[in-house]
Amino acid sequence: MARRVMPLLGRWPSRVFSVELDGAPCYFSIQEKHRGEEAPRLFAKVRERDRCFSLLVCAGDAIRRAKFYAELKETLLRDLPPGCDVSPMSSFLPNVRDSLIKGFFLKDSSDSPSKSEGLLRDLIRHDPVLVCSYLRGEDGQLWTQHLWSHADGQTMDMSKEYYVVPSEAPEYHPSTLNIINSDVFYSFEEAYEVLKKCGDIIPEATSVMELLPSRAPARRKPDFPVIVVEGLDATGKTTLTESLRDTLGAALLRSPPQCLSPLRARFDQEPPLIRRAFYALGNYITAEQVGQEASKTPVIVDRFWHSTAAYAIATAVSGPMCNLPAEGSEVYRWPSDLLQPSLVVLLTLDPEERKRRLRDRGQGKTEEEQELDHNQLFRLKVEEAYRRINGPACVTVDASPSADQVLQQVQLLIRGKCHL
Repeated sequence: MARRVMPLLGRWPSRVFSVELDGAPCYFSIQEKHRGEEAPRLFAKVRERDRCFSLLVCAGDAIRRAKFYAELKETLLRDLPPGCDVSPMSSFLPNVRDSLIKGFFLKDSSDSPSKSEGLLRDLIRHDPVLVCSYLRGEDGQLWTQHLWSHADGQTMDMSKEYYVVPSEAPEYHPSTLNIINSDVFYSFEEAYEVLKKCGDIIPEATSVMELLPSRAPARRKPDFPVIVVEGLDATGKTTLTESLRDTLGAALLRSPPQCLSPLRARFDQEPPLIRRAFYALGNYITAEQVGQEASKTPVIVDRFWHSTAAYAIATAVSGPMCNLPAEGSEVYRWPSDLLQPSLVVLLTLDPEERKRRLRDRGQGKTEEEQELDHNQLFRLKVEEAYRRINGPACVTVDASPSADQVLQQVQLLIRGKCHL
């Protein structure tokens, strides 16, 4: 255990901690001396009998960390006694990329505190998790943080204690620190390395790698225009792309590509790191297909990198719209090794009309598409992420008129931009 956490402990007092309460983060930090600060909001409603703990996943390997985080959540929800509240939390160094560590905050109001503590002791003995307990001072106001260590087969509190104090919200939402090549991939090699390392634990990863090009397809300008159509489900993408195929005599491709369809359900069960790498590589398979077709005819693509990135960013960044990375952030940049389309059309639709169309279709939806249906904030974040992606940026088209009118409007865009 000590070997795994020593790199963290070296800068431990500089870290900020964030706990999700009712969909909003509550921040606190720690310091060696108390200077009269009040206890953080997180502890204001903790009763005298309640016990508080934090669990941070500290495995060095990103894939193991992602897998264990998902497993830890299941373990806590399954094995903790009734009366325990588990909230997502994280620890990070402000403005330091890749410094985010994810975990959970536990408030134990149960009648079986020994059962909870026993579970935590087992975790620290065998798993890559750093446990801290939080103790109320004698005056009932001050709180201190105590790190647990593991030595000689016994779990014990480290003698070092820190005072817990409020912390202001950081300049950047903490989840944005780890988006690059974790939630969104910006090169073939980064996504490929993730799936390559999954071969031993996910047999289907080998099947994906057999479908991949040996490297990212050469990013050269296609002979014929490549038009990508983006948008949320039920905005009319299928109707429009098929109409464009017919009117332009174009090839029609989709991302993720058809060859990955049998594997999607399997990778949708995986943690975000692995799932996002799978979909990122799907874009490179599509890019290879686009390059082949665009040497002889125009190409229409139903979704591409914009979708992969927009959904990932909106999912990774919790809370309100203002938590999204600012316009111009590097998270919105197009991958330098991915084929660049000539035009990207983003279809938008009134939310109620989109829901009506979804009901009429009655088709099964992914977890993220279900989230769009009942979470207006998530939908707005996806649409805003779409708009902020550049290189190329999306051209927004209102999809509420008739299919023929939408087709005519997009054809005008294509004539102006692509000279078709």
